[in-house]
Amino acid sequence: MLRSSIEIFNIRTRENRVLWQTEQLFEAPNWSPDGRYLMLNCDGRMYRLALEEATVPQPVDTGFAIRCNNDHGISPDGTLIAISDKCEFDKSAIYVLPAVGGEPKLVTKNLPSYWHGWSPDGTRFTYCGIRDQVFDIYSIPVDGGEERRLTFGEGRNDGPDFSADGEWIYFNSSRTGRMQIWRVPAEGGAAERITDSEYGDWFPHPSPKGDKVVFVSYDGEVFDHPRDLDVRVRLMDMDGGNVETLFELFGGQGTMNSPNWAPSGDEFAYVRYFPLP
Repeated sequence: MLRSSIEIFNIRTRENRVLWQTEQLFEAPNWSPDGRYLMLNCDGRMYRLALEEATVPQPVDTGFAIRCNNDHGISPDGTLIAISDKCEFDKSAIYVLPAVGGEPKLVTKNLPSYWHGWSPDGTRFTYCGIRDQVFDIYSIPVDGGEERRLTFGEGRNDGPDFSADGEWIYFNSSRTGRMQIWRVPAEGGAAERITDSEYGDWFPHPSPKGDKVVFVSYDGEVFDHPRDLDVRVRLMDMDGGNVETLFELFGGQGTMNSPNWAPSGDEFAYVRYFPLP
């Protein structure tokens, strides 16, 4: 019985290929900057899946952090990984550790915090922080310190990721009633609406080429980002123009919560799920 299918879609050729399939629940593939592997999570642990040959994923040593969720990523230079884990505080906290594995170092003291994006220069994270039940977008230096608040309780704000030039942080927000894609200057300022659709739009990921954004769209009446639903993977220009549906799949939560583009900007990775019997 299959549960997860790790796949790759090429936006130039419009072709997809299956990389690996499993009965286990794998989530949120990140593409390594050297193009050699994907990093995913499964049952609280992190794994690497080689791209050059079809092999089983190899576990990553994350020390005490064995309750990792699907909010994780790889630094632009490939030397570090960021994880969101609940072991230490029973709330999601963001840590960094060597990409080869090692002991996690705490970055966020305010909790819960869910990692979502790495600045192109490698110096900052952007993440969703829940403070007094309010979901907002923040950024923080990779070494820790004061968090910078970028949204201020205008509905639920979630799923942030940096643009390739580092000037914008794209995110999804319910401030107009239905979840849509917005962006805010990375240094702070007024947010700008990007999508105006009939769907619930989630998890925008700007291309490393700086030309496109890929995201997931739920049916309009779905507010959160649950798993095991029919959803659409859509593509648009950076300003929201030329929106198109690339394909539909059974998925949602776990399909592409975290940055998932290939370094070339021509392909992205995602997870397709199969219904449980």
